[in-house]
Amino acid sequence: MSRKKSGSFIKKSAGDVVFNVVNITVFVLFTFICIFPFYYLFINTISDNSLVAANQITLYPVGIHFDNYIALKDVSDFSNSIMVTIARTVLGTALMVIVSAFAGYLTTKREMWKRSFWYRAVVVTMYFNAGLIPWYMNMLGLGLTDNFWGYILPCLVVPYNIILVKTYIESIPSSLEESATIDGASAMQVFTKIIVPLSKPILATIAVFGAVANWNSLQDSLILMANSPELYTLQHRLWIYLNTSSNLATAMQSGGTVTAAALNTKVIKYTISMVTVIPIMLVYPFMQRYFEEGIMLGAVKG
Repeated sequence: MSRKKSGSFIKKSAGDVVFNVVNITVFVLFTFICIFPFYYLFINTISDNSLVAANQITLYPVGIHFDNYIALKDVSDFSNSIMVTIARTVLGTALMVIVSAFAGYLTTKREMWKRSFWYRAVVVTMYFNAGLIPWYMNMLGLGLTDNFWGYILPCLVVPYNIILVKTYIESIPSSLEESATIDGASAMQVFTKIIVPLSKPILATIAVFGAVANWNSLQDSLILMANSPELYTLQHRLWIYLNTSSNLATAMQSGGTVTAAALNTKVIKYTISMVTVIPIMLVYPFMQRYFEEGIMLGAVKG
């Protein structure tokens, strides 16, 4: 067996063929294993609810409808939780990327005062922390409990992201900065006009990390917003729903969209789980190109 390359034929051995077949088969199976749980959830949310309750939906949907998703709009505080989560994800991710870009760039500058000390002080927090109770007491003392900014401010400095940005910026030729400085560019102009545009891959990478972390975060909402239901995130609200699905069924029925006979605990749990998963899954395809490039180049140096 052979293939054409640059005008010539390269013969492939039987071992190469077997390796390719096995390799492709393994990755196809792995992809199926990863995708099927989401597919299974989705087809059960759009299939006939009585068939779902009887475990008769396995490979394809039957009696397709979207009433389960429409019924969620009648659930109290559900829409508000979505808005809180979207605001937290967008604002928290944007500010985190800005802070990581500035911090990562500064730690590459030898003229920065006590550069090694500050960099190590940030890195050491990856390995040591005071624990949950001291963290809560600190947040309480700073007035960040029952406060929307309790979601944003603690997540601005992420050591791992700063390391990625620093490593990536160090791979950019220093001659570019030197040329701009000779032409009269200020430090801020060098950062905004040269460093940031060239760092788009790694910034997009940490943006994906930040968006996923903010969207999926549950613990801070459970602990910090205990007395402010209006600040519950989507994950917190859905956690409550999953633990009180029978009450949720009543709330969904009140809208008149789904009949009482059609609703069951399994359908409710599947539907609210998909509501959690779908939005964040839609982000990755738009960032995939930058993500792959950034995560590889950002790991070239130590």
